Amino acid sequence: MIRAFLIDEVDSKVTGSVREISEDALPHEGLEIEVLYSTLNYKDGMVINGIGRLVRNYPHVPGVDLVGRVKASSDPRFNIGDEVIATGWRIGESYWGGYSTLAKINPDFAIPLPSNLSPFHSMALGTAGLSAMLAIMALESLGLSPDSSDKPVLVTGAAGGVGSIAIIALHQLGYKVAASTGRMSETEYLKGLGADEIVPRQELAEETKRPLETERWAGAIDNVGGSTIGRILGQMVSGSSIASVGLAGGAGFSSTVMPFLLRGVNILGIDSTACANSRREIAWRRLGELIPRSQLESLTTIQTLDDLSGLASDILSGKIRGRVVVDVKEQGH
Repeated sequence: MIRAFLIDEVDSKVTGSVREISEDALPHEGLEIEVLYSTLNYKDGMVINGIGRLVRNYPHVPGVDLVGRVKASSDPRFNIGDEVIATGWRIGESYWGGYSTLAKINPDFAIPLPSNLSPFHSMALGTAGLSAMLAIMALESLGLSPDSSDKPVLVTGAAGGVGSIAIIALHQLGYKVAASTGRMSETEYLKGLGADEIVPRQELAEETKRPLETERWAGAIDNVGGSTIGRILGQMVSGSSIASVGLAGGAGFSSTVMPFLLRGVNILGIDSTACANSRREIAWRRLGELIPRSQLESLTTIQTLDDLSGLASDILSGKIRGRVVVDVKEQGH
């Protein structure tokens, strides 16, 4: 028997609980993993609360991230005992995910755990860290560097998982960083991560009729979407780019073509779900090199499968700071 957090849909309502289930209940896939840790992402909160119809078949095991040791493999790329990471590829949505002591997944969804990351630290980073690094890599590919401008790089939704890790990584790389948050009580936390400037969320959320404003940002990593990305478009330095990572503030936004035509601004979509494994491996390795372990641990809390229902609501309402690692083998009180 294995222990897992399962969700069910009854009368159009999704609820979740921890249960003991047979290994035979797991899907038959080519890579069997003894899960050590998972994590909590915004998408996990949506899945557990039945938002967005991300899951179509119930019962279901959520958890878009997992790290563990190979227990059995039909694929020559992986041997018993190998430590592997699996994120994205709709794990935890279309496929059973990491909130279980055992997972069976498509071998194509896994990559070797980099030698410079422990299993715990890989999940302290998780999809949030991967997305943050992919965003930085995308901005770098279009010319962003610490010397390319004297303006800061803006990070919106800064106190969340992606935002927190993006700030640390940018600071470690030598960038000036402006952190935007709706939780001004997190000012000292954000400065501790490496933010040089704190920008109230409302300052960027208010729409303006001016298509272009003063150039403020050398680049941006946007976790909010909505009116925020529409506003910062008009504040970008000429030739700069916004990496669009999230939509906590809404999927739609209003803008004009002026930032594109008169300043050559770019919006770069960051998709960590179907990113090529070769690019993932580069991003994970860079995260292992850049992010100080002590700093990562300071922004991470450890929870259990029993805590997930409450945590899922908290992450959707913006109450969670930093990162949450789920120790799937521990039991709550």
